[in-house]
Amino acid sequence: MEGKRSTPTPSDLIQKIREFSRSILVDLCNGRSPVIFINKFRTYCKNSAENCFCSSNVPVGAKVLTLRKQPHAHRIDVLLRVLLIVQQLLQENKHASKRDIYYTYPSVFSDQSVVDRAINDICIVLKCSRHNLNVVSVAKGLVMGWVRYSEGGKKFDCISSPNTAQPVPVQVEDVQDILSFAEYILVVEKESVFQRLANDKFCSLNRCIVITGRGYPDVPTRRFLRLLAEKLHIPVYCLVDSDPYGFDILATYRFGSLEMAYDVEFLCVPNICWLGAFTSDYEKFALPSQCLLPLTTEDKNKIEALLQRCYLQHEEPHWRTTEDAGKRCEV
Repeated sequence: MEGKRSTPTPSDLIQKIREFSRSILVDLCNGRSPVIFINKFRTYCKNSAENCFCSSNVPVGAKVLTLRKQPHAHRIDVLLRVLLIVQQLLQENKHASKRDIYYTYPSVFSDQSVVDRAINDICIVLKCSRHNLNVVSVAKGLVMGWVRYSEGGKKFDCISSPNTAQPVPVQVEDVQDILSFAEYILVVEKESVFQRLANDKFCSLNRCIVITGRGYPDVPTRRFLRLLAEKLHIPVYCLVDSDPYGFDILATYRFGSLEMAYDVEFLCVPNICWLGAFTSDYEKFALPSQCLLPLTTEDKNKIEALLQRCYLQHEEPHWRTTEDAGKRCEV
């Protein structure tokens, strides 16, 4: 997975699935336990040195699965069942959600997270993204503003009503004919802030695109934002709560999630800029005291964990001091 990864076709993936299945079958026929290597990737670590490779596509080890260990045997069982479903989706040119796959064998899978892990394992083994498997998510993100595009032949015109929310496209790879007069993209953490901007006719007064992932962003929202950033070449700003969870959401947009670190090059937005809110805004804008909430023990522990992430040492060190971050992000 080093370097820029090419996009595999369905026929390429079907061939890889057959080769992978055949190798397992050969081992079983010869009385050997199949050995499956699942490369490990990460978006951050606690290494303060600059040689941690977290920002690259280089694996940082591998998980070795074998039938000799019971937990591994169940994981392999789940992987092969999901792989069979994926093969059928590719052969029939159909799509399914992760939830659809879970309900195929609920007694075997036992929990949605088991299916999620199997899908990630398959993506790593086949060196592809989740959408390449025809596995889709129900997008929860919203978009409004000065942008027009088509998805699968259907046109979405936000420009004609710039303050009306539209759902983020599910199959981002099918998005075409992007047209925009926006000067920047504004990402907001919460749907309530997005709705307030819509009510205030923000996009009528500002040539921009506004996106929300409604909290932690899902894959379609992150992929759509990445696509717009690549195609439009305009600034991307992010407005989140001034708390550790808001910062973690910002970091998810900027660096990707640990769960899908293998696909980070297609999901992160490296040029996103932290617009706020900052703790210093309380005094700067004379905000009322009811705007503040005391940090809980859980909040403080999360802050300590966030500060140890390597990208706050190497790539965005100014984010450690919110005042410096604000100076670098003036609209």
